[in-house]
Amino acid sequence: MFARMREDIQSVFERDPAARSAFEVLFCYPGLHAVWFHRVAHWFWTRNCHFAGRLISHLGRFFTGIEIHPGATIGRRFFIDHGMGVVIGETAEIGDNVTMYHGVTLGGVSLEKVKRHPTIEDNVVIGSGAKVLGPFTVGKGSKIGSNSVVVKEVPAHATVVGIPGRIVMMADTPLEKADVEHGKLPDPEAKAISCLFDQIRELERKLNALTAEHEALKKRLSAT
Repeated sequence: MFARMREDIQSVFERDPAARSAFEVLFCYPGLHAVWFHRVAHWFWTRNCHFAGRLISHLGRFFTGIEIHPGATIGRRFFIDHGMGVVIGETAEIGDNVTMYHGVTLGGVSLEKVKRHPTIEDNVVIGSGAKVLGPFTVGKGSKIGSNSVVVKEVPAHATVVGIPGRIVMMADTPLEKADVEHGKLPDPEAKAISCLFDQIRELERKLNALTAEHEALKKRLSAT
């Protein structure tokens, strides 16, 4: 248990440059406290002590402003930065090394007692205010931009932005652990604009080639 807690504290240092000491992280990081509350609540929940699990979860929400249902499954080194307003539903599943910012919702779109919340795979980064709604998977190493609303499957190593969320970038190489550090989320709009400029330059090149061929053909026709 204490080794797991040390691992959690170390993950904060790796992803938040504002962290200065272990005591500061231990006492002043509500995202860390919310994860620890959830572990206790989840322990009771999986042993059919549902009331105890919900009560501990409710206390965690009261003290941290972060609501994690005790039925949710969370992997190792999960980091919630700032955290206020985060909501994680009952059937949500979160992998290892996931980073989540304030105001994020992992919600459902069904009232049936089935899997209705998303599965977040390893090394995913979810920006502040994003809503991920439904029982689909967000693939490994993906990044979801701030205030995006994602309602369908996200492939691995993709960047999603907008309402509804759309893929604007696909990484050529898998996301490494270092890439999920604080401030490493790329600017997908700048990337999209850069791609548009590349396409414009390619169209200009083709147009110039066609123009040159047309001029050469005119000269041959006039010569005959």
